[in-house]
Amino acid sequence: MTLTTKHQRLAALRPLSPESVASLAAAWDVRMVHESNAIEGNSLTLRETELVLSKGVTVSGKPLKDHIEALNLAKAWEQVKRLARPDAVLTERDLLDLHRIVLTRVEDDFAGSYRTGAVRIAGSSHVPPNPVKVPDLMEELFAELQSITDPVERAAKLHHGIARIHPFTDGNGRAARLAMNFVLLAAGYPPISIPTDLRKAYYDALEAADSGDFQSWLDFLTEQLDHELNEWLSALEPSSPEN
Repeated sequence: MTLTTKHQRLAALRPLSPESVASLAAAWDVRMVHESNAIEGNSLTLRETELVLSKGVTVSGKPLKDHIEALNLAKAWEQVKRLARPDAVLTERDLLDLHRIVLTRVEDDFAGSYRTGAVRIAGSSHVPPNPVKVPDLMEELFAELQSITDPVERAAKLHHGIARIHPFTDGNGRAARLAMNFVLLAAGYPPISIPTDLRKAYYDALEAADSGDFQSWLDFLTEQLDHELNEWLSALEPSSPEN
């Protein structure tokens, strides 16, 4: 069954009652916060992340920074859900605001602003552009998005563009995934979370796009989106046929 058909099936279930999605969404939110932070080296487990977010506890032996990152990303995700109304458009200002939330009390000097120094991406051969070029490159990226009609392709292009330009000193990956999911939510798709066991495949697909093979990156995200659609449809359709 195609992605479009599954998207249509999900759309047919709307408006979704709060009761029908509450537990599903809450569990997904915790998983996303855990997985998005874990990709960047955060040491909290899924269960520890849930405790930090739901109970406000501090996990013994884990860095305070890891706790703050979990709380910040959860707050940024709530902001995405508030803003990503049907057909809403993410702006550069929105992205900077999300980044500010992500890095508050972690890297306050860099939160919500483009980098002014050179950076390197660990383990990658890609060299991000000179910081002087970042504002113009980001403006060009957001302008390019306006000509892409398919929301999945637009989400993929935005995520890759942020990763390639690497506009921030820190927090680029988390900002890119938030931005990607903003586009998907606004188009009526479920959001995507990248499981930690797909971290290498995720980075390999991004590097392929850096080298000009954007289709491999788009295929990777499409596969993840298909999985998310299956999960939501299975949970929301009482007698759902096999996906």
